Order: sequence, then C-alpha cells, then structure tokens
Amino acid sequence: MINLSGLEPFASGDNRYCYRHPDRSELCLKVLRPENIEARFQRQAWPKKVLGRARINDNHQELIAHQQPAITRLLAADQSSLVWAHLPRFHGTADTSLGIANVSEIITGSDGEPAETLEGYLKRRGFDQPVQEAADRFCNWLAETGILTRNLLPHNLVIADRKGQPELFLVDGLGAPSIPDKLAAFPAWRRRYISRRIRRFYLRIQWETGARNESWEASQKL
Repeated sequence: MINLSGLEPFASGDNRYCYRHPDRSELCLKVLRPENIEARFQRQAWPKKVLGRARINDNHQELIAHQQPAITRLLAADQSSLVWAHLPRFHGTADTSLGIANVSEIITGSDGEPAETLEGYLKRRGFDQPVQEAADRFCNWLAETGILTRNLLPHNLVIADRKGQPELFLVDGLGAPSIPDKLAAFPAWRRRYISRRIRRFYLRIQWETGARNESWEASQKL
C-alpha cells in the first residue's frame, strides 16, 4: 500500500485529488473525494440514483475510458506512441492509504513540475500562434485515432514541451457517456461525435479568451 499521509495534492477537481507518487515522482495518483461523490449522488433525481454510484465515480469511468475500442485497437497494433501522443501513459490502479488510486504519468513542464493547464495559459497569454497550432495537432489526433472524449475543457488539458514545441495533453475527461460510446461503433456517428467535441472546444476557447458577455451555457449552443 502507498502511504499518502502528510502529502498535499498537487491538483484537485470536484471529485478527485491528484498526488505525486512518493517513491516514483513521474507518476500521478488520482484518488476519489468520497464526500463529494456522495453529495453529488444525493443531489441526483431518483431515476439516476437507481443506476448507482459507479457512473459518477471518476476513477471507474476513467478505467472504462482506457478500454474503449479506439485505444485497445491501437495498442494491439503496436501503435502505443500514437495513443500516448496526447494522453498521459496509464498504469492501472494501486492501493493507497486514501483508497484505490488510478495511476498515470505526470505531464511536466521544463522545470519538472506538473505542466500548466491550457486554462491558465489562456489567461496569461491568450490563444497565441504556438498554442493554436498545438490545439490543431491535438484535434487532428482525435480525428485520426477516433479516441472518444467528453467535452474538451481547458482546465482538463495541460501544455508540455515536446521536441521544442508545445503539445496538449488531455489529463481528464477521457471517454464518452454510455450511449454515445455504444453508438460510436458506427464510423459516421463516431466522426460526427468527435467533430462536435472539437467545435465545442474551439468555442470554449473563444469564450475563455473573450469578454464573456454571456454564460458558457448560452454561448456553447451550436
């Protein structure tokens, strides 16, 4: 068991904490925030409660997301470098003092610290040319691989230097909800789904870097 006592997470979301592995600094340990999971579950309408807590367990959903056909097919074809071109390498699960953790590569900056989020970069420098090109490469990768994601949010992407140029990595939000995931077996539907995620991604960037005269919910309508 990995002891996380006394350690501070380097990042956190609504449902998980991210810790640096105490013995392997290149690895991230994502552990659930059970109190937030329970609060989220209790807020749901009863028809959704019938489906159980697993559907709002981000670690469980991330495990399923890494088993999606697009990823397993590429790995089986010995194209792992293509899979991990814009995803942290995934290493399964591990027992910790705070519960079961998902284990993945930490994407770091040139200083060895966890890489800056796209959200943070946009606030500092805007959507400049190098990151525009990085975003285009990331979106082309999605279209090429057919890997499914949820809505692409800037705080779920980080920027790392690769071969002298910035590249985007998706550190959260991999995988699609159950019904879209099943429909993605049809190539035309998969392409349409990914295309919509990409369009919403650029729309979100426009909103993040603009005047925000309306809510994101209003501006995202296509």
